[in-house]
Amino acid sequence: MHPLPAHESLVEELREVRRRGLPGLRHCPRDALREAAEAAGLCGGEQDEQSGIEELLGAAVRRLAGGHPVRDDDSSDPLARAAAHSFGIFPARRGVPGTDRRKAAAGVYGVTTERFRKSQERDVIAELAAAVLAVAREGRVREAAGPVTGDPWTLVPREPATLPPTAPPGRAIPAAGVPARPPAVRPGAAAPAGRITVRTCPIELVRDVDILVSSENTFLEMSKTFRSTVSGALRRAAALRDASGEIVDDVLARELGVWLRTHERPGVPVRPGTVVATSSGALAAQGVRRIHHAAIAAPVGNGERYHVTPAVLAEAVRASFELARQEAEFLALPMSSICFPLMGTGRGGLSVPTAARALLGALGQELRRDPSWSVLMVTPDEGHARLLMAASSAR
Repeated sequence: MHPLPAHESLVEELREVRRRGLPGLRHCPRDALREAAEAAGLCGGEQDEQSGIEELLGAAVRRLAGGHPVRDDDSSDPLARAAAHSFGIFPARRGVPGTDRRKAAAGVYGVTTERFRKSQERDVIAELAAAVLAVAREGRVREAAGPVTGDPWTLVPREPATLPPTAPPGRAIPAAGVPARPPAVRPGAAAPAGRITVRTCPIELVRDVDILVSSENTFLEMSKTFRSTVSGALRRAAALRDASGEIVDDVLARELGVWLRTHERPGVPVRPGTVVATSSGALAAQGVRRIHHAAIAAPVGNGERYHVTPAVLAEAVRASFELARQEAEFLALPMSSICFPLMGTGRGGLSVPTAARALLGALGQELRRDPSWSVLMVTPDEGHARLLMAASSAR
């Protein structure tokens, strides 16, 4: 049975984590936090130590809120809100400097930053340390009880996907200039939970789906707005425009830029399979809540072509679902549907059947883990859609 650390040790380590933020966790002393994460069953070694500690802190903050998702409004416990701001548990605060996180936490109590530092912050850290220990103790109880027998998941039988007879055809996008944006369409009936549904439709026309996934390069630099790529189409569709149609806020590219600067990654590639979330910009009017940017394509040579592997596609699917679960909790968004394009088949070099098998295999695993999600796969090419249907039917 894993030992539990002392409360005082956790307080000391949490003070340093608060100062550096979660991205700096690897540079913080964390022996006590690692012991607590291991006791809670959230990590098993150095490889998943950082992610386990982050999950532990998130669970501890939820415990402060009575086990409920933490919202940044008066409906949530002030202590939990202040902790979520202080440690960057709210996704929008994760990479924010410590002074700004402290200022936001002070705002929860309506006090100055200095007063918060000298008073309430001590209580927040002490209470969070206590919550960490509580989560760890619960993990030890589960460990002592032994493994649960049987399959806890209900596997929804897969059926062949079908194309709706009224599915909109793919739209040709000119090689240059900004085309007039067509009206959004609903690509058939809503996808049923626990199923992968295939539709013939450009992804930027999808509506009433919580998350759209965009394929990006490993530098997280989106395609130009005039390019006929998934990235370019979503960037164009999400941009805010003035009355004359000119872009006044390149929302997706701007928010990705903020993420890159916050995480000190401008001009530096991220690990293939990394997924970063942004708002949906103008696509919110279509019922889209978030855009997930999957960094799957590594530039090769002079950047005229890219390298994508099936394993990276699978990792991006897993990371997107994990990010979706985190956002559903910490942003208090009722998200249950996600849409993927046929990623990796452009200049990435994967054949459509290879990409389809990798994506459908990974999506199937996620649905077995949580069959409450509705998954939509879209492509503007009817031939590709039929290949996806065939691959889905063969699984």
